[in-house]
Amino acid sequence: MSKPPARMRLADAAFALFDERGYEQTTVDDIAERAGVGRTTFFRHYGSKEAVIFPDHDRMLDLIRDRLATSSHSTALVAVSDAVRLVLLHYVDEGDLARRRYALTSKVAALRDREIASVARYQRLFREFISDWMGDPTESASLRAELMAAAVVAAHNHVLRRWLRGESADPVAEVDEAMREVLALFPPRQSQQVSGEGGTTVVAFRSGQDLDALLPSLRRLIEGGPEQ
Repeated sequence: MSKPPARMRLADAAFALFDERGYEQTTVDDIAERAGVGRTTFFRHYGSKEAVIFPDHDRMLDLIRDRLATSSHSTALVAVSDAVRLVLLHYVDEGDLARRRYALTSKVAALRDREIASVARYQRLFREFISDWMGDPTESASLRAELMAAAVVAAHNHVLRRWLRGESADPVAEVDEAMREVLALFPPRQSQQVSGEGGTTVVAFRSGQDLDALLPSLRRLIEGGPEQ
């Protein structure tokens, strides 16, 4: 049987040593020696000891950015949900490695700080995309984009942590449902729903006046005439 690739052997060696000796007490040389490779090989695959634990954040950000870039105005929220699913599936595909990383970052403060910084990058990417989709430069729209991006990331992290703790048998179905919950909190506003194409928009409202009394005013509004 052939050996696993050096990158995988390094990751396995690193997590085994972190479990045995602790993160702070493990060196790059220790990891390379346990994996049966040289120091140069280690740095060919990972820029640092910390990078063994968080190897794919840049690649995942690129995948999210690419998925969002393929959307149109009308499919923007579908793209957000798809991007969230992409990230979740990446962790699910990692399997036990993702769970070992979760256990380690839960114990080491420096790694938790790194993870928080990585989450902030994801949230900023979603916020910028949502803000562009809204197309509204006002402060209230900026706040809405920030809140929506935070909710998107929180929904993903909630489902991911449930899966990492062994509490979710179907994390993909859960994250899809979580995203439906998030998007229901932020229904598109009228300015986001109008596409610019021809058509008629009807707004319903309640009035104490009879319809016959309202019709002249409604007609003037539709035709663009002044209110009498």
